[in-house]
Amino acid sequence: MNRSLLPLAVAAAVVVVVVSPALAQPAAGFAPPVTSWGAPDLQGFWNNTSLTSMERQPIATKLAVSEDEAEQLARMNVYSRAASSDSTTSSLSWESSQRLLADKNTSRAYNSFWLDPGSAYAKVKGEYRTSWVVDPLDGLIPYTDKARAALTRIQAFDGPEVRPQSERCLMSFTGGAGPVMNNGSYNNNYQIVQTPDAVMILTEMIHDVRIIPIGGAHGAANISKWGGDSVGRYEGATLIVETVNPNPKQRSYITSAGKLTERFTRWSEDQILYKFTVEDPTIYTAAWRGEMTLRSSKQPVYEYACHEGNYALPSILAGARLFERQGRPEQPIRQPFNGIDVSEGQ
Repeated sequence: MNRSLLPLAVAAAVVVVVVSPALAQPAAGFAPPVTSWGAPDLQGFWNNTSLTSMERQPIATKLAVSEDEAEQLARMNVYSRAASSDSTTSSLSWESSQRLLADKNTSRAYNSFWLDPGSAYAKVKGEYRTSWVVDPLDGLIPYTDKARAALTRIQAFDGPEVRPQSERCLMSFTGGAGPVMNNGSYNNNYQIVQTPDAVMILTEMIHDVRIIPIGGAHGAANISKWGGDSVGRYEGATLIVETVNPNPKQRSYITSAGKLTERFTRWSEDQILYKFTVEDPTIYTAAWRGEMTLRSSKQPVYEYACHEGNYALPSILAGARLFERQGRPEQPIRQPFNGIDVSEGQ
Protein backbone atom coordinates (compact mmCIF):
# COMPACT_ATOMS: atom_id res chain seq x y z
CA MET A 1 0.00 0.00 0.00
CA ASN A 2 1.59 3.27 -1.15
CA ARG A 3 1.48 6.23 1.22
CA SER A 4 2.26 9.14 -1.10
CA LEU A 5 -0.30 11.93 -1.32
CA LEU A 6 -1.12 13.50 -4.68
CA PRO A 7 -1.21 17.25 -4.01
CA LEU A 8 -4.47 18.91 -4.91
CA ALA A 9 -3.61 21.92 -7.03
CA VAL A 10 -6.13 24.59 -7.72
CA ALA A 11 -7.97 25.17 -10.98
CA ALA A 12 -5.93 24.28 -14.06
CA ALA A 13 -2.89 22.72 -12.45
CA VAL A 14 -0.95 20.16 -14.45
CA VAL A 15 -0.69 16.82 -12.65
CA VAL A 16 1.95 14.22 -13.47
CA VAL A 17 0.35 10.83 -12.73
CA VAL A 18 2.62 8.00 -11.66
CA VAL A 19 0.63 4.79 -11.23
CA SER A 20 1.96 2.12 -8.91
CA PRO A 21 1.74 -1.46 -10.23
CA ALA A 22 -0.15 -2.34 -7.01
CA LEU A 23 -2.96 0.05 -7.87
CA ALA A 24 -5.93 -0.76 -10.08
CA GLN A 25 -5.43 0.07 -13.74
CA PRO A 26 -8.22 1.44 -15.94
CA ALA A 27 -9.45 -0.71 -18.81
CA ALA A 28 -7.12 -0.80 -21.82
CA GLY A 29 -7.46 2.30 -23.99
CA PHE A 30 -9.49 4.28 -21.44
CA ALA A 31 -8.17 7.65 -20.27
CA PRO A 32 -9.77 8.41 -16.87
CA PRO A 33 -11.23 11.92 -16.58
CA VAL A 34 -9.83 14.38 -14.06
CA THR A 35 -11.37 17.27 -12.18
CA SER A 36 -10.46 20.89 -12.84
CA TRP A 37 -7.92 20.67 -9.98
CA GLY A 38 -6.31 17.50 -11.35
CA ALA A 39 -7.81 14.73 -9.20
CA PRO A 40 -9.39 11.55 -10.65
CA ASP A 41 -13.01 12.42 -11.44
CA LEU A 42 -15.37 9.94 -9.74
CA GLN A 43 -18.42 12.21 -9.62
CA GLY A 44 -21.91 11.21 -10.65
CA PHE A 45 -24.63 8.70 -9.87
CA TRP A 46 -23.66 5.04 -9.46
CA ASN A 47 -25.36 1.71 -8.83
CA ASN A 48 -24.27 -1.76 -7.62
CA THR A 49 -27.55 -3.68 -7.91
CA SER A 50 -26.59 -7.32 -8.45
CA LEU A 51 -27.20 -10.91 -7.38
CA THR A 52 -23.51 -11.02 -6.50
CA SER A 53 -23.14 -10.89 -2.71
CA MET A 54 -20.30 -10.18 -0.32
CA GLU A 55 -19.65 -13.88 0.37
CA ARG A 56 -19.92 -16.69 -2.17
CA GLN A 57 -23.12 -18.66 -1.82
CA PRO A 58 -23.09 -22.50 -1.63
CA ILE A 59 -24.62 -22.76 -5.12
CA ALA A 60 -21.35 -21.40 -6.62
CA THR A 61 -17.97 -23.13 -6.49
CA LYS A 62 -15.64 -20.55 -8.05
CA LEU A 63 -15.15 -16.80 -8.21
CA ALA A 64 -15.29 -16.13 -11.97
CA VAL A 65 -17.87 -17.93 -14.13
CA SER A 66 -18.88 -17.96 -17.78
CA GLU A 67 -21.97 -16.19 -19.08
CA ASP A 68 -23.88 -19.49 -19.26
CA GLU A 69 -22.84 -20.38 -15.71
CA ALA A 70 -23.85 -16.92 -14.50
CA GLU A 71 -27.30 -17.30 -16.07
CA GLN A 72 -27.75 -20.72 -14.45
CA LEU A 73 -26.69 -19.39 -11.06
CA ALA A 74 -29.11 -16.45 -11.47
CA ARG A 75 -31.99 -18.88 -11.99
CA MET A 76 -30.95 -20.73 -8.81
CA ASN A 77 -30.41 -17.58 -6.73
CA VAL A 78 -32.60 -17.25 -3.66
CA TYR A 79 -34.01 -13.88 -4.76
CA SER A 80 -35.01 -15.34 -8.14
CA ARG A 81 -36.59 -18.39 -6.52
CA ALA A 82 -38.42 -16.25 -3.98
CA ALA A 83 -39.82 -14.03 -6.75
CA SER A 84 -41.01 -17.11 -8.62
CA SER A 85 -42.61 -18.52 -5.48
CA ASP A 86 -44.31 -15.23 -4.63
CA SER A 87 -45.77 -14.93 -8.13
CA THR A 88 -47.76 -18.12 -7.61
CA THR A 89 -48.74 -17.70 -3.96
CA SER A 90 -49.34 -13.98 -3.53
CA SER A 91 -52.65 -12.42 -4.48
CA LEU A 92 -55.37 -10.38 -2.80
CA SER A 93 -57.02 -13.26 -1.00
CA TRP A 94 -57.03 -14.75 2.48
CA GLU A 95 -55.93 -18.15 1.17
CA SER A 96 -52.84 -16.84 -0.62
CA SER A 97 -51.88 -14.75 2.42
CA GLN A 98 -51.97 -17.83 4.61
CA ARG A 99 -49.76 -19.74 2.16
CA LEU A 100 -47.30 -16.85 1.93
CA LEU A 101 -47.07 -16.51 5.72
CA ALA A 102 -47.07 -20.24 6.46
CA ASP A 103 -43.39 -20.32 7.52
CA LYS A 104 -44.10 -17.64 10.19
CA ASN A 105 -40.74 -16.05 9.40
CA THR A 106 -40.87 -12.51 10.76
CA SER A 107 -37.48 -11.76 9.15
CA ARG A 108 -39.00 -12.08 5.67
CA ALA A 109 -40.64 -8.66 5.96
CA TYR A 110 -41.66 -7.88 2.35
CA ASN A 111 -42.59 -10.08 -0.55
CA SER A 112 -40.68 -9.78 -3.81
CA PHE A 113 -42.91 -7.05 -5.23
CA TRP A 114 -41.11 -4.53 -3.00
CA LEU A 115 -37.56 -5.73 -3.70
CA ASP A 116 -35.05 -4.82 -6.41
CA PRO A 117 -32.01 -7.10 -5.95
CA GLY A 118 -31.26 -7.37 -9.67
CA SER A 119 -31.60 -10.33 -11.98
CA ALA A 120 -27.99 -11.08 -12.92
CA TYR A 121 -24.55 -11.54 -11.42
CA ALA A 122 -22.14 -8.60 -11.65
CA LYS A 123 -19.23 -8.20 -14.01
CA VAL A 124 -15.97 -7.03 -12.39
CA LYS A 125 -13.08 -6.29 -14.76
CA GLY A 126 -15.04 -8.05 -17.49
CA GLU A 127 -15.67 -11.26 -15.49
CA TYR A 128 -18.92 -12.53 -14.00
CA ARG A 129 -18.25 -12.76 -10.26
CA THR A 130 -20.05 -14.90 -7.68
CA SER A 131 -18.82 -12.91 -4.66
CA TRP A 132 -17.26 -9.55 -3.90
CA VAL A 133 -14.70 -11.36 -1.71
CA VAL A 134 -11.69 -12.39 -3.82
CA ASP A 135 -9.31 -13.36 -1.01
CA PRO A 136 -9.62 -15.91 0.62
CA LEU A 137 -10.09 -17.98 -2.52
CA ASP A 138 -13.21 -19.70 -1.14
CA GLY A 139 -15.02 -16.35 -1.23
CA LEU A 140 -15.85 -16.48 2.48
CA ILE A 141 -14.99 -13.88 5.11
CA PRO A 142 -12.42 -15.43 7.51
CA TYR A 143 -14.32 -14.83 10.73
CA THR A 144 -12.99 -16.24 13.97
CA ASP A 145 -15.20 -18.96 15.43
CA LYS A 146 -16.48 -16.53 18.06
CA ALA A 147 -17.31 -13.84 15.50
CA ARG A 148 -19.01 -16.30 13.14
CA ALA A 149 -21.17 -17.61 16.00
CA ALA A 150 -22.17 -14.05 16.89
CA LEU A 151 -23.74 -13.63 13.43
CA THR A 152 -26.63 -15.78 14.66
CA ARG A 153 -27.99 -12.97 16.75
CA ILE A 154 -30.83 -13.09 19.22
CA GLN A 155 -33.83 -10.90 18.50
CA ALA A 156 -33.67 -8.57 21.49
CA PHE A 157 -36.87 -6.60 22.12
CA ASP A 158 -36.23 -5.47 25.69
CA GLY A 159 -36.02 -1.75 25.00
CA PRO A 160 -35.45 0.87 22.31
CA GLU A 161 -31.68 0.90 22.91
CA VAL A 162 -31.19 -2.66 21.66
CA ARG A 163 -33.22 -2.38 18.45
CA PRO A 164 -31.01 -2.03 15.33
CA GLN A 165 -30.30 1.40 13.90
CA SER A 166 -31.74 0.37 10.53
CA GLU A 167 -35.12 -0.40 12.09
CA ARG A 168 -35.27 3.20 13.28
CA CYS A 169 -34.22 4.33 9.78
CA LEU A 170 -30.98 5.84 11.09
CA MET A 171 -28.35 3.68 9.33
CA SER A 172 -28.51 1.39 6.32
CA PHE A 173 -29.30 -2.27 6.97
CA THR A 174 -27.78 -3.50 3.68
CA GLY A 175 -24.27 -2.19 4.19
CA GLY A 176 -24.76 0.82 1.99
CA ALA A 177 -21.91 3.26 2.47
CA GLY A 178 -20.11 0.91 4.83
CA PRO A 179 -17.67 0.34 6.14
CA VAL A 180 -17.52 -1.79 3.67
CA MET A 181 -19.75 -0.59 0.79
CA ASN A 182 -22.17 -3.38 -0.11
CA ASN A 183 -25.35 -4.08 -2.05
CA GLY A 184 -28.71 -5.18 -0.74
CA SER A 185 -32.24 -6.05 -1.73
CA TYR A 186 -33.14 -2.57 -3.05
CA ASN A 187 -32.08 1.10 -3.32
CA ASN A 188 -28.48 0.32 -4.33
CA ASN A 189 -27.80 3.83 -5.59
CA TYR A 190 -25.03 6.31 -4.76
CA GLN A 191 -23.95 9.83 -5.57
CA ILE A 192 -20.31 10.94 -5.42
CA VAL A 193 -19.39 14.63 -5.20
CA GLN A 194 -15.80 15.91 -5.00
CA THR A 195 -14.18 19.20 -3.97
CA PRO A 196 -10.45 19.87 -3.62
CA ASP A 197 -10.75 19.22 0.11
CA ALA A 198 -13.25 16.35 0.42
CA VAL A 199 -15.24 13.56 -1.20
CA MET A 200 -18.92 12.99 -0.38
CA ILE A 201 -20.63 9.62 -0.94
CA LEU A 202 -24.41 9.70 -0.53
CA THR A 203 -26.17 6.34 -0.26
CA GLU A 204 -29.83 6.17 -1.21
CA MET A 205 -30.61 3.41 1.32
CA ILE A 206 -31.52 5.27 4.52
CA HIS A 207 -29.66 8.35 3.25
CA ASP A 208 -26.23 7.46 4.70
CA VAL A 209 -23.65 10.15 3.92
CA ARG A 210 -19.87 9.82 4.13
CA ILE A 211 -17.76 13.00 4.19
CA ILE A 212 -14.16 11.99 3.46
CA PRO A 213 -11.55 14.74 3.96
CA ILE A 214 -8.58 14.64 1.60
CA GLY A 215 -5.31 14.59 3.53
CA GLY A 216 -4.88 15.09 7.24
CA ALA A 217 -5.07 12.57 10.05
CA HIS A 218 -7.74 10.53 11.82
CA GLY A 219 -9.56 12.05 14.78
CA ALA A 220 -9.39 11.15 18.45
CA ALA A 221 -9.62 7.41 19.11
CA ASN A 222 -12.15 7.92 21.91
CA ILE A 223 -14.69 9.46 19.50
CA SER A 224 -16.26 6.88 17.22
CA LYS A 225 -18.19 8.03 14.15
CA TRP A 226 -21.18 6.78 12.20
CA GLY A 227 -19.67 5.28 9.06
CA GLY A 228 -16.23 5.38 10.64
CA ASP A 229 -13.42 7.93 10.69
CA SER A 230 -12.28 8.18 7.04
CA VAL A 231 -9.31 10.00 5.49
CA GLY A 232 -8.65 10.05 1.75
CA ARG A 233 -5.74 10.66 -0.59
CA TYR A 234 -5.08 10.30 -4.31
CA GLU A 235 -2.48 8.06 -5.90
CA GLY A 236 -2.38 8.25 -9.67
CA ALA A 237 -5.87 7.55 -11.00
CA THR A 238 -7.10 6.14 -7.69
CA LEU A 239 -8.81 7.58 -4.62
CA ILE A 240 -7.60 5.70 -1.53
CA VAL A 241 -9.66 5.92 1.66
CA GLU A 242 -8.61 4.58 5.07
CA THR A 243 -11.36 4.14 7.64
CA VAL A 244 -11.09 3.29 11.34
CA ASN A 245 -13.17 3.55 14.52
CA PRO A 246 -16.81 3.12 13.41
CA ASN A 247 -19.60 3.57 15.92
CA PRO A 248 -20.08 0.16 17.62
CA LYS A 249 -23.88 0.49 17.37
CA GLN A 250 -23.89 0.23 13.58
CA ARG A 251 -23.38 -2.76 11.32
CA SER A 252 -19.79 -2.69 10.16
CA TYR A 253 -17.08 -5.05 8.97
CA ILE A 254 -14.55 -3.54 11.39
CA THR A 255 -14.40 -2.77 15.09
CA SER A 256 -12.41 -0.06 16.88
CA ALA A 257 -9.35 -2.32 16.44
CA GLY A 258 -9.73 -2.65 12.66
CA LYS A 259 -8.95 -0.74 9.48
CA LEU A 260 -10.64 -0.63 6.08
CA THR A 261 -8.66 0.47 3.01
CA GLU A 262 -10.74 1.31 -0.07
CA ARG A 263 -9.58 2.10 -3.61
CA PHE A 264 -11.83 3.82 -6.17
CA THR A 265 -10.60 3.84 -9.79
CA ARG A 266 -12.48 4.82 -12.96
CA TRP A 267 -12.28 1.55 -14.88
CA SER A 268 -14.20 2.85 -17.89
CA GLU A 269 -16.53 5.69 -18.83
CA ASP A 270 -19.45 4.00 -17.03
CA GLN A 271 -17.70 1.96 -14.30
CA ILE A 272 -15.77 2.51 -11.08
CA LEU A 273 -13.64 -0.36 -9.84
CA TYR A 274 -14.02 -0.50 -6.05
CA LYS A 275 -11.37 -2.55 -4.24
CA PHE A 276 -11.14 -2.98 -0.49
CA THR A 277 -8.97 -4.62 2.16
CA VAL A 278 -10.31 -5.38 5.65
CA GLU A 279 -7.98 -5.85 8.62
CA ASP A 280 -9.24 -6.60 12.13
CA PRO A 281 -7.54 -9.26 14.29
CA THR A 282 -10.37 -9.18 16.84
CA ILE A 283 -12.94 -10.74 14.48
CA TYR A 284 -10.94 -12.23 11.57
CA THR A 285 -8.24 -14.87 11.35
CA ALA A 286 -6.57 -12.95 8.50
CA ALA A 287 -6.98 -9.84 6.39
CA TRP A 288 -9.39 -10.23 3.46
CA ARG A 289 -9.96 -8.43 0.17
CA GLY A 290 -12.75 -7.75 -2.25
CA GLU A 291 -13.59 -6.14 -5.59
CA MET A 292 -16.85 -4.59 -6.80
CA THR A 293 -18.09 -2.64 -9.81
CA LEU A 294 -20.08 0.59 -9.43
CA ARG A 295 -21.98 1.23 -12.67
CA SER A 296 -22.98 4.66 -13.94
CA SER A 297 -26.68 5.41 -13.47
CA LYS A 298 -28.88 7.83 -15.41
CA GLN A 299 -31.24 8.02 -12.45
CA PRO A 300 -30.59 10.41 -9.54
CA VAL A 301 -30.62 9.36 -5.90
CA TYR A 302 -34.10 9.77 -4.49
CA GLU A 303 -35.09 10.62 -0.94
CA TYR A 304 -35.36 7.59 1.32
CA ALA A 305 -37.73 8.05 4.23
CA CYS A 306 -39.21 5.43 6.54
CA HIS A 307 -40.60 5.25 10.06
CA GLU A 308 -41.71 1.64 10.40
CA GLY A 309 -39.59 0.86 13.45
CA ASN A 310 -40.47 4.18 15.07
CA TYR A 311 -44.22 3.74 14.65
CA ALA A 312 -44.01 0.07 15.65
CA LEU A 313 -41.92 0.56 18.79
CA PRO A 314 -44.90 0.53 21.23
CA SER A 315 -46.01 -2.82 19.80
CA ILE A 316 -42.44 -4.18 19.84
CA LEU A 317 -42.04 -3.32 23.53
CA ALA A 318 -45.51 -4.64 24.35
CA GLY A 319 -44.57 -7.95 22.72
CA ALA A 320 -41.39 -8.08 24.79
CA ARG A 321 -43.34 -7.59 28.02
CA LEU A 322 -45.73 -10.39 26.96
CA PHE A 323 -42.78 -12.73 26.32
CA GLU A 324 -41.46 -11.90 29.80
CA ARG A 325 -44.80 -12.68 31.47
CA GLN A 326 -45.05 -15.96 29.59
CA GLY A 327 -41.43 -16.90 30.30
CA ARG A 328 -40.68 -17.33 26.59
CA PRO A 329 -37.03 -16.98 25.51
CA GLU A 330 -35.98 -14.57 22.78
CA GLN A 331 -35.49 -16.30 19.44
CA PRO A 332 -32.51 -16.25 17.01
CA ILE A 333 -32.99 -14.16 13.90
CA ARG A 334 -33.95 -16.35 10.95
CA GLN A 335 -32.74 -15.83 7.39
CA PRO A 336 -35.26 -13.83 5.31
CA PHE A 337 -35.63 -16.60 2.71
CA ASN A 338 -35.43 -19.55 5.05
CA GLY A 339 -36.85 -22.62 3.32
CA ILE A 340 -36.58 -21.36 -0.28
CA ASP A 341 -35.34 -24.22 -2.50
CA VAL A 342 -32.31 -23.25 -4.62
CA SER A 343 -31.36 -26.75 -5.78
CA GLU A 344 -30.27 -27.14 -9.38
CA GLY A 345 -33.23 -29.34 -10.31
CA GLN A 346 -35.79 -26.59 -9.70
